[in-house]
Amino acid sequence: MSTSPAGLFPVPGSKAELEEGTVLSPRFGPEGLITCVTTDAATGEILMVAHMNAAALAKTIETGEAWYWSRSRGELWHKGATSGQIQTVKEMRVDCDQDALLLKVQVAGDGGCCHTGRRSCFYRRIETSGDEPRLVID
Repeated sequence: MSTSPAGLFPVPGSKAELEEGTVLSPRFGPEGLITCVTTDAATGEILMVAHMNAAALAKTIETGEAWYWSRSRGELWHKGATSGQIQTVKEMRVDCDQDALLLKVQVAGDGGCCHTGRRSCFYRRIETSGDEPRLVID
């Protein structure tokens, strides 16, 4: 079985292997990233959406703590390393065609996940009034 360019995961096989098989073979996009949705393990609240490269996914699996790829900084990012909001992975899932991940985590520190200081990055609701949508902070 051949491995991904980073050499950390097998190259995705057939559609049947991707959808019904037991081998983790994530389908990283053209930039080498896979989307990761992160939720609170206890409540199911969506906390954030980030990206992982093969190294971040491997470190997450190895350590049991969330690692992401920071597109803005161009480096691996251990969530909570500076803020104390370490995300301990309670469950990890992959979608049907292995091109998106779901982490269910327990957050340390003050429980926040957003760089704005909020618990979730999804703190604004889109409302439509007339012709223009607007953002409302919850």
